[in-house]
Amino acid sequence: MAELVVVARRLYVDKMVHISLPSSLICFEMSHNLQKQLTWQIVAMAENIYAEDDVPGTVRLVDIASQATSALHDASHRDIILVPQPSTDPNDPLNWTDRRKHLAVSMAYLYVLGTGIATSLQYSVLADITKDTGISTADLVQGTGVMFLFFGYACLLWQPLALTYGRRGVYLTSMLLTVPMMVWTAYSTSASEWFGHRVLIGIIVSPIESLCEVTVFDLFFAHNRGTYMGLYVFILFGSNFLAPLVAGWFNDAYGWRWTMHFGAMICAVCFVIMFFFMEETIYFRQSPVESREIDFNVSGNASLQDKDNTNNSEKDTPTTKASSMETSVRDASTINQSINSGWRKYSFFKAIPGRPSNMDMLRMVYRPVIMVFRFPTVAWAGFLYGINLAWYNVLNGTASPVLTSAPYNWTAALVGCVYTGPIIGAAIASLWSGNVADWVALRLARRNKGIREPEQRLWVLTVSGVISAAGLIVWGVGAAHNIHWVGLVFGLGMLTFGCVTGGSMAVSYNVDCFKEIAGETTVSIMLIRNTIGFGFSYAITPWWTTQGLQNCFITAAMISIACTSTFLIMIKYGKRIRRWSIPAYRKYMATTVVSQG
Repeated sequence: MAELVVVARRLYVDKMVHISLPSSLICFEMSHNLQKQLTWQIVAMAENIYAEDDVPGTVRLVDIASQATSALHDASHRDIILVPQPSTDPNDPLNWTDRRKHLAVSMAYLYVLGTGIATSLQYSVLADITKDTGISTADLVQGTGVMFLFFGYACLLWQPLALTYGRRGVYLTSMLLTVPMMVWTAYSTSASEWFGHRVLIGIIVSPIESLCEVTVFDLFFAHNRGTYMGLYVFILFGSNFLAPLVAGWFNDAYGWRWTMHFGAMICAVCFVIMFFFMEETIYFRQSPVESREIDFNVSGNASLQDKDNTNNSEKDTPTTKASSMETSVRDASTINQSINSGWRKYSFFKAIPGRPSNMDMLRMVYRPVIMVFRFPTVAWAGFLYGINLAWYNVLNGTASPVLTSAPYNWTAALVGCVYTGPIIGAAIASLWSGNVADWVALRLARRNKGIREPEQRLWVLTVSGVISAAGLIVWGVGAAHNIHWVGLVFGLGMLTFGCVTGGSMAVSYNVDCFKEIAGETTVSIMLIRNTIGFGFSYAITPWWTTQGLQNCFITAAMISIACTSTFLIMIKYGKRIRRWSIPAYRKYMATTVVSQG
């Protein structure tokens, strides 16, 4: 007997496990009973290994004792398995050089920076806008809340377009349309007009909320994705803090209307740079990973290989499958060379063979709403992100009114300077939620026999949750007692550290759990996040003016730490919840054309 091959089909997940014994180990004549006994022992061992992988998000990330000999590993860390496994196509974004990847993701970051600054310039000049136009501060803050609401809900329109016809066109169109909206903002004269352009800006700029995440997981692997996701969230929040700082000084020199024109100029410059340097990162893979082949040796070593699980897979010969794979790779290579070369490189949208149909695109408009109720982990991630956005809105809604009144009596320029604290806090949070969280996840994966669970990175919320609550108390109680402005800056920096970490963890956790459908579940998160943010934008002004700064922010701190502490529930029950979501996950996977790797 040259080889004993056992195929065990696990019907409830419809996957295949192949176990093979090399002929060198079969050196004696086996009885039928011995063969049968050995067969089922091997099946049981393979089932135990495979059971770790049958829950979405649970992956073998660290190769303990060099067991996964067939899997591709990271070039710098040979014990780290690349998840997802890249194709053999050099035009697969996962196979791009580091320089090309960094240029691609930097263009997405530039989009976030440009639109983030343009839509946040008003925060430090609210008092001046009110004085010049008569629009109340409450209306200005509520208008911004409406903008955030549409940031979330307009993703239902932009994201399906990006997942079907490409990311580049959505980025460029959104950036270009922001220019006239900022010009209109400069000519605002009434509350109704203010609400009008806030709604339109919310619709136009909504890709800032969900598309950069897609670009990040187009380009990077599970073991380093958190770093780039953390940097994205830093730029998202950091741009919102940098804008008021710049706007304050610009306002003192030229007035608030020219400050809005300045935002239009920034978007115009960013559009030109992106037009020439932004590459398309969309890549349609032949099929999502539905099964794994495990070559299991008696010594206990195993190698994991992705394999297509088609209806005819049992009948295909190795030669047929190899030929089919070569053809698919060659076709994919030709397609991706053409979309990023020549004149097509500069086109906005691209009709790529293998893309979802227009009917599929329409389904993606409403599916994220349903996913909120089908995937509890997605709902929780949206809740976590939303509560952190709420404190961000609290910060922006109180900074200008507090610091422009007695005893501080600051000008808009000085109010802008107080955002230095949040910028520093966001920068530290980017490292904490990115590099440190990735390190924690890898360390815990090694302790877990190489298995990475999405919940492992959530432990960093222990620190950020406490610091965020402390920041709320320092800011609110400190302002109520007229402490030195340096203390207020520290409070805002601490609060921002928690906000950015919470947002980054929410997005990273969502991608880690259900990566193949993350393009849609990210929209689900933004719907929840921005609905919560919208509610707080309406509540914050009457809340702190009625209760007073001290009582308001002590209450907010308690709410913050209670909400963040819910990550402990996910640590304990997260995998069980993901296992419960398997039927819904498979249902959506059956009708999804995967372009996220």
